[in-house]
Amino acid sequence: MLRLSGDPEDRYGAFPQPPLGAGHLSIEYDPRPCAVREARAEVRRQLEAWGLAERDDVVEVAELLVSELATNALLHSATRFRLTLFAAHGVLRCEVTDADRRVPQVLDAGCAENGRGMLLVQALARRWGCHQDGQGKTVWFELGTCGSDGCGRRRP
Repeated sequence: MLRLSGDPEDRYGAFPQPPLGAGHLSIEYDPRPCAVREARAEVRRQLEAWGLAERDDVVEVAELLVSELATNALLHSATRFRLTLFAAHGVLRCEVTDADRRVPQVLDAGCAENGRGMLLVQALARRWGCHQDGQGKTVWFELGTCGSDGCGRRRP
């Protein structure tokens, strides 16, 4: 069984071994403002390489949400962060790992200029969560990629 980021099965679920053609990518970025743009561009490149770019909604939402998580990593941890992508079984899972142990919260930002990133993740992702890893944390979200009814939509 493939366990994503070492998550306990009862908390995050486990996937059977990925089928042929499934994808996995993990890249570490220095804490520079251009890292967010680079991560967003890498998401598009990988989804195109994996044949998932036919669904523009998946690419655009993945880029947006990775941008939000990478921005949070830069703003709150100011350390290197890791972007990890998994694609298998009709699911795209994106993870951003940083050295800050504070868990992100969904805020009602009101009229503030920022603070809406996790609200977007909650609204657009099929599932999302956060778990602490050693000295830091991993924030993740999943999107459906199969194009069938309900695939990619948030589960109630």
